[in-house]
Amino acid sequence: MTKNISITIIDPKDEKVLAIIEELSTNLYLRFGSDGKNSFTDWQNENDQFVFVIAEMNNEIVGCGAIRPIDNTTGEIKRMYSKIPGKKIGQTILLYLEDKAKTIGYKDLFLETRIKNEQATEFYQNQGYKVIPNYGKYKDRTEAICFGKCLK
Repeated sequence: MTKNISITIIDPKDEKVLAIIEELSTNLYLRFGSDGKNSFTDWQNENDQFVFVIAEMNNEIVGCGAIRPIDNTTGEIKRMYSKIPGKKIGQTILLYLEDKAKTIGYKDLFLETRIKNEQATEFYQNQGYKVIPNYGKYKDRTEAICFGKCLK
């Protein structure tokens, strides 16, 4: 983990994180016409298979990310966001989530993003994620691209 980035598990409904979640949603809406909020409505904070984290730098929340279960051995990465490019915030969040996923017992992680979100597709591929067939509610969505990674 980068020295000046700290990762904290937190309830996504905590007042402290509302601004970063709203910033992510606004960013997605402005870029792609959808804020992604409807993909994050079934959160179960009391279930330890659900993990939401924030990244902080210099006492400022600069990113977030989450894992939720698809099934007992597969988790889904959700709500990944870094507000400052080039500081390895996204990479730090993702590595933390991958480590946490292993401790939960997940063998694989899946995620979805938009095909036109080239920055995200390149980021995930650089982190070892491979394109997989669209799954779940993304199955027939031509604008979606799905990735998967086997955790070792």
